[in-house]
Amino acid sequence: MDQIKEIKQSFLKDLQEINDNSSLLLCRTKYLGRNGLVNQAFKSLDKTKLKSEAPQLNLLKSDIESALDLKESKIKEAPIHPIDNPTLPGIRRKIGYLHPTTLVIRSMNDFFKRQGYSVYDGPEIENDDYCFDKLNLPKDHPARELTDTLYISEPDILLRCHTSSVETRCMTNEQLPIRIVVPGKVYRNENSNATNNSIFYQYEGLVVDKGISMANLKSTLIEFVRFLYGPETVTRFRCKYYPQVEPGAGLDIQCQFCFGKGCSVCKYRGFIEALGSGMVHPNVLKKCGIDPKIYTGFAFGMGLDRLVMLKYKIDDIRKLYNGELVTKENL
Repeated sequence: MDQIKEIKQSFLKDLQEINDNSSLLLCRTKYLGRNGLVNQAFKSLDKTKLKSEAPQLNLLKSDIESALDLKESKIKEAPIHPIDNPTLPGIRRKIGYLHPTTLVIRSMNDFFKRQGYSVYDGPEIENDDYCFDKLNLPKDHPARELTDTLYISEPDILLRCHTSSVETRCMTNEQLPIRIVVPGKVYRNENSNATNNSIFYQYEGLVVDKGISMANLKSTLIEFVRFLYGPETVTRFRCKYYPQVEPGAGLDIQCQFCFGKGCSVCKYRGFIEALGSGMVHPNVLKKCGIDPKIYTGFAFGMGLDRLVMLKYKIDDIRKLYNGELVTKENL
C-alpha cells in the first residue's frame, strides 16, 4: 500500500509538468512502460497479498492511463504558438542586392561571352615586369609617372595600377589564339574626390590571333557600345597615343544629354570619351614570346566605375566603396 501511494504522489507531480507531446511520452514510459513503475510494482507483490493488492494496482494503472489520455487531448486542442507552427509563412528577412559594379560586370561579361571571349583574372599584387616592361613601358618611360603606382617593395613588387598586367600574363603563359576580357580592381596613389579614387575598377579586352586587323577592333567596339547605350548610339574614333598599342584610338560616343550640340556634361564637345583601344604593339608581342610577323591583336580598356555611375545616376564615385546601404529602389 505504501508503494502504491508513492507512485500516485509521484505521478500527480509529474502530470502537472507535462506541457507538450515530448514530456507526455516520457511520463507514459516512466509509469506504464515495460519497465515502468507500475509493472515493477506488480513484479514486487508478495504472493500472499496478491489478491488484496493487485486490484488496487490495476485501479492505479487505469487512473494513470485516463489522466494521460486526458492530458494528450488537451495538448492537441491547445492553439499552436506561431513560432511552432510550420504551416505559417516565415519571417521576411532583409536581404542584400548585388553591388552596382557587379551587375555591370556581369552584363558586360554576358555580351562578350556571346562573342566568344573568356573572362580572365590575375593577381592584384603584381611585379614590374608584367605591369610595365612587357607593356612597352621601360623604367625610363615618362608614361610611368601618369599611373601614380603604389609600390609594396621597390622597385619590383607593386599593387597593379591597370588590368593590362593580366593581359601580358595571359599572352606570356597561355596558348594562342587569345580572346579574353579582364574585369578587375586596380590601385593608384590619388586623392579621393567625386570623380577619382585610389581604388577603382577597369575592364579590358584582348584578342591575339592570325589576321586580326583594325576593322575587327572597330566592329567589336561599335557593337559593344550599342549594347550598352542602345542601337542608335553615334560613335567616332580619334587617334590617341598609348605605349602598348600602335596605332591607338579613343572611342567617343555622342553625348546622351545634348545629342552632339554641346553641353556642360560633354564640356561642349558633343562627344564623351568612352574607352581607349588599339592594335597590340609589336614590342609587346615580342616581350610576351609571340612572333608579330605571324600574329596580330587588338586591345581595349575603360574605367568601369564611371560607366557604373552613368548607368545608375551615381554622382560620387566614393559611394561605390563607402558601405552606404543602398536599396533596390535607389538603383
